[in-house]
Amino acid sequence: MKVDLIQYTPDPEKVVASAARLCYSADPVPELFERLDDETVARFVRKLRDMGHLSPFEHVSFQFSIDGVSRALSHQLVRHRIASYSQRSQRYVKENGFEYVIPPSIRRNPEAMERFEGVMARLQEEYQALQNMVPAEDARFVLPNACTTSLMATFNARSLLNFFEHRTCMRAQWEIRSLAESMLDLVRNVAPNLFSEAGPTCVTLGVCHQGTYSCGRLQTLQGKKT
Repeated sequence: MKVDLIQYTPDPEKVVASAARLCYSADPVPELFERLDDETVARFVRKLRDMGHLSPFEHVSFQFSIDGVSRALSHQLVRHRIASYSQRSQRYVKENGFEYVIPPSIRRNPEAMERFEGVMARLQEEYQALQNMVPAEDARFVLPNACTTSLMATFNARSLLNFFEHRTCMRAQWEIRSLAESMLDLVRNVAPNLFSEAGPTCVTLGVCHQGTYSCGRLQTLQGKKT
């Protein structure tokens, strides 16, 4: 997996603070923007976040390049609908010699690993054979979820907070959790006040909504505080 933050709104925290200030000021945005210093911006962004007043967060966006992830991951990622996606097409790009993601549980089990790699090799053979019989867009039907893909994804900051809440949770599937953690590290570097409290609700709110499926991290965190 390779994840890069390739572009984002310049001065994202200042943009958020200016958008919020505009709601209570007769001055135009450029004037508000110029008058905001770093300390004021940080304080204002934290206040907005703590109050749950997150509509100003929608004015800034972050664009990611995501490579070497499985199709199983991409099917989960696009369920986060308030975002924009472009993905490498298996209809137009042939997957001869396709690379694939190996789950850790399979990698740790020699017998499972042998079976998995055998299946991948057979699917590759059948995929290439089918391309001599049918269009590539039909041959692709035998390609596995493990097959790697590349995407470009663009989120606004509010949508990212929601994504991090759900996908950094220990109940999230391991691969998309790894992606979310990498993305969170990247945006914290450029907008620390926007994302300093991002994460699963057990960390950010001290509650867990997973019920009997809870991983137990909340109890661990509460134990550290006592």
